[in-house]
Amino acid sequence: MRILMVGDVVGRPGRHAFTEYTANLRREKKIDVVVVNGENAAHGKGLTQSTFSELLSGGADIITTGNHIWDNKDVYNILDSEPYLIRPANYPEGTPGRGFCVYPYRAKNIGVINLQGRTFMPPLDCPFTCASEILRQIKNECDIILVDFHAEATAEKMSLGFFLDGKVTAVVGTHTHVQTADERILPNGTAYATDLGMVGALNSVIGVDPEAAVEKFLTCRLNKLEVAEEGAKIYCAVVIEIDDRTNRAISIERVKISTN
Repeated sequence: MRILMVGDVVGRPGRHAFTEYTANLRREKKIDVVVVNGENAAHGKGLTQSTFSELLSGGADIITTGNHIWDNKDVYNILDSEPYLIRPANYPEGTPGRGFCVYPYRAKNIGVINLQGRTFMPPLDCPFTCASEILRQIKNECDIILVDFHAEATAEKMSLGFFLDGKVTAVVGTHTHVQTADERILPNGTAYATDLGMVGALNSVIGVDPEAAVEKFLTCRLNKLEVAEEGAKIYCAVVIEIDDRTNRAISIERVKISTN
């Protein structure tokens, strides 16, 4: 089995690039299942019913999110009803939505867990203990388990990777929108990458207009950051190949496409 895990989709440029390149990658890389982070799909701020549907029609099977899932209230209409839309599991009890899902594919059950970090992020329940509790619930019903860890600090992401090494099929990071070049199989067999990167405008500051971003740092004042809409696009992801007999990761391949 070959699974494509795609970085944060940012705004309309990201949605268009996701649709265009996911279709090509499905054919070229013989992809079976696509997991994508959609928390910035609606003009860089959350997710709506229409942008969720656009990601599904563009090739997504499972959509993960992160701290920005709450930025557009329209998402509340679908968080509890869409089985393959998930938000970080370590939000407090009673938070709308679900933190993991089990996706059936042919003869396999694929578990996908969404977690959020705590370093330089809003305070939440411990992602490590939360992951352990979810694994206790689903490990016997899942053949493959994937983790999207939406976190800021590289050390926190790496620590979770080693904590879950051998317990899950893959741990990948999202949130920074900058792809890291450290993809590998950890000692006990878990595929790992610190951050998948993003899908959106190439000539931007993590997806937003660079002039507005520069002004914010020059003036140290809040200003409106708009999604960069024009020019070249970037598409960042990984392809994880899994042995159909053992359900263990064989390889993890970084994908980075940029084009005008």
